[in-house]
Amino acid sequence: MIKSKLGFTKKQWMIFSAALILLVVFSATTVYAAGDVAGAIENTWKTAQGQIKTVVNNVVFPVIDMILAVLFFVKVGTAYMDYRKHGQFEFTAPAILFACLIFTLTAPLYIWGIVGM
Repeated sequence: MIKSKLGFTKKQWMIFSAALILLVVFSATTVYAAGDVAGAIENTWKTAQGQIKTVVNNVVFPVIDMILAVLFFVKVGTAYMDYRKHGQFEFTAPAILFACLIFTLTAPLYIWGIVGM
């Protein structure tokens, strides 16, 4: 008997190969779900939609607002210190942060209409 480097005979390799091919063939069959899967997913989404809105409105937007407010006031403070040092007030960064803050403060009023929820 001729053995390979791994210690298997030709017959053992043939049996292993046939078993592997059968495993691939049987695992590649199409599986159909019983019932209305799309309806179940739509109902789950409709149920979760209200919870998602509540979490985003009560947690996500306030956290973003708080971060932007802190960044805005820090940037206004550093811009004022630069003004005292150099005599020139830089409006760009505070203006961008203020616009983002206004955007996120008012976002719960209109974002759900845009998203379609």
